[in-house]
Amino acid sequence: MVVCSHPQPSASDALQQFLQQRLGLSANALHLGLRQAELEQAPLPIVLWSFGLLSLDQLQQVLDWQENQS
Repeated sequence: MVVCSHPQPSASDALQQFLQQRLGLSANALHLGLRQAELEQAPLPIVLWSFGLLSLDQLQQVLDWQENQS
């Protein structure tokens, strides 16, 4: 379990689209990650990785993508 002390913002629609369209994450996996991220108040990509739904390489792709979005 990943628990953050600060509330995390909800995953943006753009992030959810990236995860599904570019990384091929299923809708079921995304919904599981979203529920768990809200429950744990943890960043969605970290939760997905901790559940084995993203590889380390995919996690890096997400983090790189997020950095380019800022």
